[in-house]
Amino acid sequence: MTNDNLVIKPKKAKGEDGYKVFSIRIREEIVAQIDNISAKTGHSRNELIGTFLAYALEKCIIEDK
Repeated sequence: MTNDNLVIKPKKAKGEDGYKVFSIRIREEIVAQIDNISAKTGHSRNELIGTFLAYALEKCIIEDK
């Protein structure tokens, strides 16, 4: 006997998917560069910004005075 029930699980509330939405101010020149890379690679602006931030955080060194 097969189980052909349609199971629908509750949807996670916004913010519970591991992502955080916030806005930033950046120079138009940077946006243009990101949009250029986006057009060449097919990755969204959001994907690229996330990738760039993750890379920068991995390479970031905090120097003492």
